[in-house]
Amino acid sequence: MAGKTDSLAGNASSGRAKGMALVLSGAVLWGVSGNAAQYLFNEKLVSPGWLTSVRMLSAGFLLLLWSAALNRRAVWRIWTERRSVRDLLIFGLIGMIGSQYTYFEAVAAGNAATATLLQYLNPVLIMSYLILRWRRKPNRVESAAILLALAGVFFIVTRGHPGQLSLAPAALFWGLLSALGGAIYSCQPSRLLKKWGAAPVVGWGMIIGGTAMSLFYPPWIFHGQWSGETLAGMAFVIFLGTFLSFYLYLASLKYLQPIETSLLGCAEPLSAAAVSVTIMKVPFTVFDWLGAFCIIMTVVILSFPQKR
Repeated sequence: MAGKTDSLAGNASSGRAKGMALVLSGAVLWGVSGNAAQYLFNEKLVSPGWLTSVRMLSAGFLLLLWSAALNRRAVWRIWTERRSVRDLLIFGLIGMIGSQYTYFEAVAAGNAATATLLQYLNPVLIMSYLILRWRRKPNRVESAAILLALAGVFFIVTRGHPGQLSLAPAALFWGLLSALGGAIYSCQPSRLLKKWGAAPVVGWGMIIGGTAMSLFYPPWIFHGQWSGETLAGMAFVIFLGTFLSFYLYLASLKYLQPIETSLLGCAEPLSAAAVSVTIMKVPFTVFDWLGAFCIIMTVVILSFPQKR
């Protein structure tokens, strides 16, 4: 009996380790893909809008293809319910574009590290919206999270000099807008995700958002300098940084609790910052790291369940 118990404990431990490896790999790929996008914008003069169109259409098609391989009917069944169609259109046009396009504009105007960190403010925006909606005062944990988030933005934007901005106004604007888009992206499709699953919902959302972006940035009209490095950077953003990272995240849910995936997902801004500093040679001061610490701690605090 003891041997059987030890075996079960060992399997659980092994599964948890596998889940941690999966979610960390996905988070790192997602973070590094921001640096690949930064390279395309700065070195190859690729348009953020054009890359958004191509990324969403390509990754959306791959997600739907994968979802169809698992359950073909589930991919199309979502279009048979009127309410789901309405919610899906809102998700694709507002949530998906609001998070994807604004993030790339933030990267182009600044760098991948600060853009990723600013986007990670979305849990604070969600919490603030819920506090206003429920018309109640924030508790101590929520107040601490808000103060930490504000401190993090202050350190990143001013680098310890309140009288001047160390971050381009456009980068700050698009970064905060991407946090708002990320908040909508996280909350709006909750009913869809419960009913239809993540892969078909996100896949169709990307197709809808990518189709809308194509009206302004047609994928067949390339904006930038074409080369082998450009193709490699695009492949990393689309296949590794979007499709594979999303797959790894979903696979990790089989072994981990959602709170664990949220906490381990903090590897995304850390990996973006590390690559920005070591490879992209983006100057990162003590105040930048202090701001990153504050924002990541905000996510950590809000990831833990609280009493109602």
